Amino acid sequence: MAQPKRKQSKQRSRKRRGSQPFQAPQLAKDPTDGTLFMPHRVNPMNGMYRGRQVIDVEV
Repeated sequence: MAQPKRKQSKQRSRKRRGSQPFQAPQLAKDPTDGTLFMPHRVNPMNGMYRGRQVIDVEV
């Protein structure tokens, strides 16, 4: 594999990382009870996924 000829400076690395700040996660709203959860995942509050009950959640 190819190897870099020179060490990459700290300033160069930090410039690259500094241009991509952290972002808050996108959240979806559950139509049944209005809780927020990450999309494409099971809602941890009520155990629903795409309108179906997939896990039992004790309240």
